[in-house]
Amino acid sequence: MIRHIVFFTARQAEDVGEIQRLLDRLGDIPHALAFEIAANARIDPIGNEIDIVVYGEFADEAALAAWKAHPIYDETTQAVRPLRELRYSADFRSSLR
Repeated sequence: MIRHIVFFTARQAEDVGEIQRLLDRLGDIPHALAFEIAANARIDPIGNEIDIVVYGEFADEAALAAWKAHPIYDETTQAVRPLRELRYSADFRSSLR
């Protein structure tokens, strides 16, 4: 299984809700076994700069690639890019179920 995690910061605080709304559309794309968008709960006392977290689980790299190739992914990326400051992404293979 591939776990896909992306962290976003907004250029302006007032755009966090709009970014989250736009990213939520990614959940309409097939291929994900699990998919979630959430605001950072800011529980960690050291680093709370991240505004939004995207989390997805995919059967394999091909499923993740198919998800990213979907037109909704490109539309969402184009809409979010001008509103976000930073984007950090990580994909890793997991044996957890």
